[in-house]
Order: sequence, then C-alpha cells, then structure tokens
Amino acid sequence: MTSLNIGLVGYGFMGRTHSNAFLQAPRFFDLPYKPVLKAVAARNEDRVKTFAANWGYESYETDWRKLIDRKDIDVIDIASPNDTHREIAVAAARAGKMVMCEKPLGRTAAEAETMVAAVESAGVPNTVWYNYRRVPAVTMIKQLIDEGKLGRIFHYRAKFLQDWTISKELPQGGEGLWRLDVSVAGSGVTGDLLAHNIDTALWLNGPITEVTAMTETFIKERKHTITGTVQPVGIDDASAFLCRFENGSLAMFEATRYARGHKALYTLEINGEHASAFWDLHDLHRLQYFDHRDEGRVRGWRNIHVTDSDQPYMKHWWVPGLQIGYEHTFTHQFADFLEAAAKGKALPPTFRDGLATDYVTDAVLKSARTRQWEKVATAAATVS
Repeated sequence: MTSLNIGLVGYGFMGRTHSNAFLQAPRFFDLPYKPVLKAVAARNEDRVKTFAANWGYESYETDWRKLIDRKDIDVIDIASPNDTHREIAVAAARAGKMVMCEKPLGRTAAEAETMVAAVESAGVPNTVWYNYRRVPAVTMIKQLIDEGKLGRIFHYRAKFLQDWTISKELPQGGEGLWRLDVSVAGSGVTGDLLAHNIDTALWLNGPITEVTAMTETFIKERKHTITGTVQPVGIDDASAFLCRFENGSLAMFEATRYARGHKALYTLEINGEHASAFWDLHDLHRLQYFDHRDEGRVRGWRNIHVTDSDQPYMKHWWVPGLQIGYEHTFTHQFADFLEAAAKGKALPPTFRDGLATDYVTDAVLKSARTRQWEKVATAAATVS
C-alpha cells in the first residue's frame, strides 16, 4: 500500500482532533493509502515537540514553510488560527501538496478566493473540515432529502449556542483566545459558529441568495493577552439572520457565545411538504423525523437511533445500538478524503464549497452594518 505522509500545522484543539482521525481511520476503514504522521509544525518548540511525541509524529518543525519545502510531505493539514490559512494553503498548493484546512476557509471571501484559485490551478485534492456533514444522522438527512422524501422544502432553521465569553474579565488574543481577536479570527460567532450552520445548510438545502442580519458585541473592550493593554473588541458576540434559499425556502439562523447554560448546542430543522427532520448535536445519534404520509392514527415524530449498519458510516464501527461520538466525524472525513484523493479529486466540502460559506458570512456581516437585505455573492467557474 502506498504511504501518504502528513504534515500538520498547529497543535491546538483541532490539531488533536485531526491527529486522532489520522490514527483511527486505517484501523476501521479500508483505505487506498497508509497515512503516516510524518511531521507537525508550530512556533513553540517545547510544546510542538511534546505534541509530536504524544501523537506519534516522526518529526517536528518550528516554521510551517520548512514543512511545505520538505519532499517527504504529501498532505498539508492546516489546523492553525484563521489568519494563517491563506498563506499556508497557497504555498502548499503551489508546492503540489494536497491541502486540508480548518474552517472557516478564509477570514473573508476575498482570502478564500485566493485559496480556491491556488488549489484549482495546481489541481491538488483539497477539503475544508466542516465535520458536521459526517455525523451519521446528518448524513442520513441528506440522503432523505436527495431521495425526495421531504418533498419541496419550505423552511430551514439552525442555531449554535455557547456561553464561554460572558465574563468581562476574559482577555482577548494570544494562543488560547485568538478567536476573540478580530485581526486573527476575522469575525466572531459568524465565522466560527454560524459557518458550521451555513455549510450544513448549503449542503442540505442548496444556495442562499440573500440575507438580512444583526450582530452585537456585548463587551466592547477587553485586555489583550499579548500587549497587556485594554483594546476595543472587534468580533461579534452574537449573530442572527434571516435568509432566502434559491429553492424558495425561508430560513432563520442564530449563534451566540452569551447563552448561559449552553456549551455547544447546535440544532437544525428542515420542513418539507411531506416530511420534517430535526437534529441536535447534544444527542447526535438521534434523528427526529415526521412523515405526513404515515397512516393518520399512528402519525407522529419518529425517534430514529442512527446506529445500524445500513445507516451512514455505522458499518465501520460497533454493533447496532452502540454509539460513536464527535471525534468520529473527523475520522469519517479523513477516510473519505483519502478515497477522493486516490482518484485525484477534491472532497466536498471543497475549498470552493468553503468559499460559498464565506460569501454568506460576508453578506451577513455586511447586512448587520447596513441594516439592509444583502445579496450573497457567487463564485465564477474559475476563481482568479
């Protein structure tokens, strides 16, 4: 079997989830490549050395450029903060490497356009880590929609609620809190949380054409971890928008980090002429499903436990009734990526798909500023 050497950039939360996927995928999936954890790159030498030893990477670098220059690296996986995505991805593509990138693809659609142009010009396999597409229950919703089980779609609604930034004493910036620094993150919950909601929605329900939005920054100033000075907060703490899809359906989206009691509440519901589906990340194996065509006297919401071998991905894991978790979504995506890469193809969500999400988040942020409906941009066949 051909080996595929992986070069990871970043050792944070996402670095761990990706590394776990690299290790687990060949143990449960019949893959066209043997993944090899060849090297990891990060600036802090002590920490990256420890990370490499813990996860079984053969070597480490303190400069991602050296990782890309190495001839023994086939895939560059970007799990570093948002402000690094464009430069690393473009350099990796130009070097002929396959590229995997954490979400959002770019801090703005303009950054993402450059990244799409680079991977498509180089013809390298690519993907963006929107992992919720590969929750078995969510994948099953996609199958039901594609089979026409829901019929014409009327409504889509989604939310992603957290509560970890409520304290005004929480600083912004630095290694652990870069998501609160607008220069690094690009935006707040719009690009961090809503991006997940949007990607899933585009996959399930098609393109979004226009949005009207509002955002709020509840705490206007925070001390910066690096400078030690109090600085204005540039990210959005809460974001909500209404939108129209190309298929004529209407939608509502909401994300916040100020919903006390919620750590990662991601829910979605889609209503069609024949049936409706509902999913909740907190009970990720449950698909709530209602079909109006059922016999009237027994018609009602079904509680489907998605763990059987004829349901998405589950044949690779345990016996029916036993669950898998959040980390397995990354394993599924990596296994799918290798299957696509073996055929020389990009894996959805591709960089172009990631750009589509960035177009929506750009429109949301613009609408929040203008307080008007805003059209969502679309990419040309070839992004330059």
